[in-house]
Amino acid sequence: MRMRATSGSPFEDQFGFCRAVRDGNRIIVAGTGPVEPDGSTTPGGVAPQAERCLAIIVAAIEELGGSAKDVVRTRMFLTDPSDQDAVGAVHARFFGSAKPAATMVGAAWLCRAEWKVEIEAEALIE
Repeated sequence: MRMRATSGSPFEDQFGFCRAVRDGNRIIVAGTGPVEPDGSTTPGGVAPQAERCLAIIVAAIEELGGSAKDVVRTRMFLTDPSDQDAVGAVHARFFGSAKPAATMVGAAWLCRAEWKVEIEAEALIE
């Protein structure tokens, strides 16, 4: 049976998707931008934006019965390659003990011009 989680992002209804889907023991989390509960972008630099993305991701995984320790794959999209150390440090705080397979790539643009990072994840629940 499939289960879905939403985060309240205005993009979910606008673009027709949900934050995460659980099918069996697998949870797939969509690309997650730094969106605040009111729909605005997380203020500040790339580190607070990455923190917000990962908080949304972990909340969705928890809603579907998993935890940060279940994350096995992440993908981080950055608009500025010089931000990789800051985003990597935030990633390590969330997933350092899980040590998921991870990819960090440069992106020419993200959904909103002020976004510096977008992150997606996959989890496997044992």
